[in-house]
Amino acid sequence: MFSLSPMTFYRALIGFCASTFLQVFSTIALGDSEMYSKTVGSTVWVITNDADNETSTGTGVLVDAEKRIVLTNAHVVGDSRSVVIFFPDTKKGDVEVKRQHYLDNVAKLGQPGRVVAVDRRRDLAIIQIPKVPEGVKAIEMAESSPKPGANVDVVGNPGGSDVLWVCTSGTVRSVYDKKFKSNHGDHEFHVVEIQSPIKPGDSGGPVVNAEGKLVALAQSFSPQNPLVSYCVDLSEIKALIDSAWKPAPLPSKKLLEDAGIEHKLNETGHYEVDQKLTGDKTQKVFIAKETEYFQRADVRKIWSLVSVTKDAPDSDLMMRLLRQSAVTKIGAWAIEKNSTGEFMVIYVAKLDATAPDEAIKGTVEYVARIANAMKTELSPKKTDKSASEVLASWLTN
Repeated sequence: MFSLSPMTFYRALIGFCASTFLQVFSTIALGDSEMYSKTVGSTVWVITNDADNETSTGTGVLVDAEKRIVLTNAHVVGDSRSVVIFFPDTKKGDVEVKRQHYLDNVAKLGQPGRVVAVDRRRDLAIIQIPKVPEGVKAIEMAESSPKPGANVDVVGNPGGSDVLWVCTSGTVRSVYDKKFKSNHGDHEFHVVEIQSPIKPGDSGGPVVNAEGKLVALAQSFSPQNPLVSYCVDLSEIKALIDSAWKPAPLPSKKLLEDAGIEHKLNETGHYEVDQKLTGDKTQKVFIAKETEYFQRADVRKIWSLVSVTKDAPDSDLMMRLLRQSAVTKIGAWAIEKNSTGEFMVIYVAKLDATAPDEAIKGTVEYVARIANAMKTELSPKKTDKSASEVLASWLTN
């Protein structure tokens, strides 16, 4: 019978454990390395420029090479409908991660992208690019959503860093339906909550499982706990891609410029138009800078102020406005209070935000005509006599 001394046994056991640990660690490290290499090739850096000429950046991922489709967050593209896309510049298997390298080689490495669809409820946007670089494959999607406790990795482009395509590991905390409000709007989607920090610039980046398959898209971090992040679940991604894409609304400023409408930026942040009417008449019309939305419906608010009074409108005026609201082609009358407690009579139209520039031109003119007609009706007539004049005329007869 073969036997070992206690000391020899312990040494052998320690050696076996150490060897096994190194093998397991090497396998995990190799797996992580392969996962990163598999994911980073389809991950892109997104640069946008909004209507106010402010530049912002984020992340996206190629989800369909044949259709040349890149997916990102709606808040990454904002009102921009043209973006610049960078795929990683790979040399001898290594990714060039220095941000400045790409900025210095925009003409060579960048390409224009067109935002073709947005879903702000899900905070998702679809970008179409002119070409996919040779050898680049679309990311493979997982069969189903991740489970709590699963390990995931996020590849993103944090704005506060000099490097791009940064990999961050985390763990899935929970998967559930979430309705919440952020700086980017109202959202409602199936959330993958992970224990991993998402920084500005990481938004839109792929969240992948141990096999390097897409399970979610990075969205934002929790305001209560920056180490907890929210991601858009795979089911929401597939639902958007498989649906009929709704055209992305253009910024109000671009629509006004395309329609040839002279405008200026009002102190409220909205656009102001002095619409010319018949003769020398003009009527101020305002166009909201931001579009409003409910699920996949996007609308643009256009309005004109008719009157401001300290007293609330009487019942006769209210009935008149209600009757006119029923017969006007677009829009309706509204009574609002301003910051000083005065009552404002406003005509408001809400136009489909995806309508062409000709539609906004016609709507601006229509709102101006309706508002000006009511303003004329509410203004005292020059031919009307005052109460004292009426009394005097009676007494002289």
